[in-house]
Amino acid sequence: MSGWLTPLWVVGVILLSPVVGGLLIGLDRKISARMQGRVGPPITQPFYDLVKLFSKSTIVSTKMQLVSVYLYLTSVVLSVVMLMLGQDLLVLLFVLALGSVSLILGAFSVRSPYSQLGAYRELLLLLSYEPLLALFVVGVYLATGSFMVRDIFKMEQPLLLTLPLFALTQILVLAMKMNKSPFDISASHHAHQEIVRGILTEFSGPYLGVIELTHWYELVLLLGMTALLWTNNLWGGAVLALSSYFIVILLDSVTARMTWRWALRVGWGVGIPLAVINLMTVCLERFRAG
Repeated sequence: MSGWLTPLWVVGVILLSPVVGGLLIGLDRKISARMQGRVGPPITQPFYDLVKLFSKSTIVSTKMQLVSVYLYLTSVVLSVVMLMLGQDLLVLLFVLALGSVSLILGAFSVRSPYSQLGAYRELLLLLSYEPLLALFVVGVYLATGSFMVRDIFKMEQPLLLTLPLFALTQILVLAMKMNKSPFDISASHHAHQEIVRGILTEFSGPYLGVIELTHWYELVLLLGMTALLWTNNLWGGAVLALSSYFIVILLDSVTARMTWRWALRVGWGVGIPLAVINLMTVCLERFRAG
């Protein structure tokens, strides 16, 4: 991409990503409602909710909450831009983790037991999905010889043929990051959450709106990383990403919230073995070829 087009591309990514993310959240609500025999809200309902949050008065308990919210937004937006510009996946992973940790620290900064319990559980989820993301980046390196996203597009065949099991681990990551059942242990949009809104309990008004907006960016980022498994065809990557998202919505509708121990066992007992098996097969193929 030429130098003068890069700023325009960055601005376009920053402006369009939340639009796409908001529509996907609206589609999520609509599909979930249909699965439950309800009509459901319009697909544009998340945008109305976001406007309502930003119109409310500003109330915060600690200044750390402000820092954590904006650091969370900045890190996720920067991660999305890095992905779209074809930058280093390893650096992207560290930037994304910084945002997750900042939100956890913001929840820990208040005395609410609900907020702190939600923060503890979010930290456990972080320990569950971060190794899967790290192994995904390692798999990309073994398959392409580079951590750069742009090098994935130079491959003659899609990564899915080399890293098929990572399509499954990415579904686990997406469910955990978006707090979908059965992994909605730290925060939930459903009434069965016994710790109210968990990690989000003490965030309200515009600051809760910023968090919701960040979730839209994060959804686009995670689906974009999933689409990397099929970069040889734009439509193929989109179908793969949307299919993964539909599976997550289906799981959310047909499962109940489980305990943090179960979530950790699934992440470490199912996700990591799948990733390691796929990495071993890639290493064996490279050894035979060499």
